[in-house]
Amino acid sequence: MDSPLIAAIGHTPLLELAVIREAAPRTRLFAKLESVNPGGSIKDRPVARMLRGGLASGKLAGGRRLLDSSSGNAGISYAMLGAALGVPVTLVVPGNASAERLDRIRACGAELIITDPVEGYDFALREARRLATDHPDRYWYCDQYSNADNWRAHYDGTAGELLAQLAALGIGPPEVLVAGVGTGGTLTGVGRRLKESRRDTRVVAAIPDPFPGIEGLKPLGAPDDIVPAILDESLIDERVRVGLDDAVAMCRRLAGEGVFVGPSSGAFVHAACEIAARGAFASIVTVLPDGGERYVSTGMWHGAQGADPPASRAGG
Repeated sequence: MDSPLIAAIGHTPLLELAVIREAAPRTRLFAKLESVNPGGSIKDRPVARMLRGGLASGKLAGGRRLLDSSSGNAGISYAMLGAALGVPVTLVVPGNASAERLDRIRACGAELIITDPVEGYDFALREARRLATDHPDRYWYCDQYSNADNWRAHYDGTAGELLAQLAALGIGPPEVLVAGVGTGGTLTGVGRRLKESRRDTRVVAAIPDPFPGIEGLKPLGAPDDIVPAILDESLIDERVRVGLDDAVAMCRRLAGEGVFVGPSSGAFVHAACEIAARGAFASIVTVLPDGGERYVSTGMWHGAQGADPPASRAGG
């Protein structure tokens, strides 16, 4: 069983971002625009692969529900593709996920279990594990944090597309990848593929402050933080701290250039500009995981103001 929605996932545009020029005029920054996926985010890629794997293996037979935890974007992908494929879905989501994300998940008919936002993403993950343990006949625990189909989707898809798109521009494998850690799938899959293509490619992880944090990204700073099983930390050459204010400020700058993205995208581009300011790199790549529309209710766009509109012209 398949869906036209799955065929529509991937093959996203590669944008060259001009914002890098202020920090480093000679550095080129390229980013994959993942908001054009059917579910509006990069999470469509791994969720499609994990869901198809679950169906092919028979783990969803007998009416078992797909169960996972999510900060929101993967939840949307699970709900969307579950509805398209006739798979019932239960999601454990922390209460600080934006209202737009929660509304879209509900619209596709998924069951939502909301956890205390103060407890963070790891609490939602632990709650999903508890439910899977307590009700093994009711749920198939997809577990995007340890499911190898997660990083493989990015190794084959995201990174493969990226290398092909750069080659079409006459550019070889990039010198730097900037990504973050939610489940670790993007950083592991893309980072591994790029390092295989160019041994000295530098992988930089954008790490948020523990509080207030950045939706979808793990700080990985406290001893009790859950480190995703699929995250290959040996790939990480450097970690760059990014605060929420920095991420939002970059989102507003990008919006002024017509690129409307969410806070994790702002964090990655901010980190890329910091790296570029050193003046040592010619090419940097990153991903823009989702669009800015699903964060309107968070207030990040309140007070944002772009350039003044051009003066009207007669006959215009």
